[in-house]
Amino acid sequence: MNAPFVLAIPRTRTFEVVTSATRLAEIAPAWSALRQRAGGLVFQHPDWIAAWWRTTPHQERRTLRIGLAWNGDRLDGVIALATFKRSGIRMLEWAAKDHSDYGDALVAPHSDPQAISRLWQHVFDQGGFDLIYLNRLLPDAGVHALLDPAAHHGKALRPNHRSEISYRVAGPWQRGAEWFETLSKKARQNYRRGRKFMEEGGTLRFRLLDADNPREPVLARVAVLKRLWLVRHGRVSDLFDRGSPVLAALISVLAELGLLRIFLLELDGAIIAVSINFEQHGTMMAFVTTYDPEYERASPGMVLMMDYIQWSLDRGLAKVDFLCGGEDFKRRFATQSVTLSSVMGARGLRGHLAAMADRANHVSKSWRARRQPKAETPDE
Repeated sequence: MNAPFVLAIPRTRTFEVVTSATRLAEIAPAWSALRQRAGGLVFQHPDWIAAWWRTTPHQERRTLRIGLAWNGDRLDGVIALATFKRSGIRMLEWAAKDHSDYGDALVAPHSDPQAISRLWQHVFDQGGFDLIYLNRLLPDAGVHALLDPAAHHGKALRPNHRSEISYRVAGPWQRGAEWFETLSKKARQNYRRGRKFMEEGGTLRFRLLDADNPREPVLARVAVLKRLWLVRHGRVSDLFDRGSPVLAALISVLAELGLLRIFLLELDGAIIAVSINFEQHGTMMAFVTTYDPEYERASPGMVLMMDYIQWSLDRGLAKVDFLCGGEDFKRRFATQSVTLSSVMGARGLRGHLAAMADRANHVSKSWRARRQPKAETPDE
């Protein structure tokens, strides 16, 4: 018996640029399904972008520019971007850039190899920006495909001189204790000395915050401690501003997706160190870490870090990722490092002039650095 004849109707491929919160909410289910298929990180989740957009300050200076590639009614590609007006220049950058450690597009597996290029061409043609700056790109980021000038006819991006570092802990250990024993004698002594110093002042407890415990007091404590740290180091961050809803909104997304892991170090019930992490793709990722400077002598942040690394390895996770930032406390424990690159592009005369100025400034700084006399070494 002959098989029934089935007519295959090709899907219609269309592109769209989302600029409103209303449309963002409408396409969230399709976007979420794509992220699941593509294996993207939470930084590329629609709820993450929406939480940032609802709470970001200076929204009047921003515009959503989220590119979508549709295959019929199925979403096959997303590049989540937004503009920010700075010194008269409309910068196109990652949406939620300031709170997302790795940036990339989402493309459905087994889709058209040119999908991301065609999506980018559509976003570029729609305009609304002058200068493009996409940073925090992992070596395998899909947007590296946009660097090919032959394929984009003047719309290609160029490598930019800015880079960041990401440190990780990964190895063959089956248990946390095995990792601990690979540390230097000094590191192990410092850990034990720190715990002993704190234990002399009360009962010291390391724990994972239970999902049923209220998060609000912990987040309030984090914000207070981070503000102290920011003041000491002359930095600012809207994530921890008094009364800012940003941190709570982003942490709620992690909790709702079942990814949130908040580790605490408590002394007689008082929080002296916190690490807000999330677990994804077999990796523990450290999002926000802070400690009480009153106990700085005992290095509570370091103690907490070593505790949650061991906790993660004991539960079979393959890696601990400290995300962006080359801070020394991360480097000391890392067994791997990854350089995160950036790309830049321009649209229109204003954008090209801004890109030229950026390159000229970098060349000038590099030249001055090379001209600096080397420090003399004393005679032996």
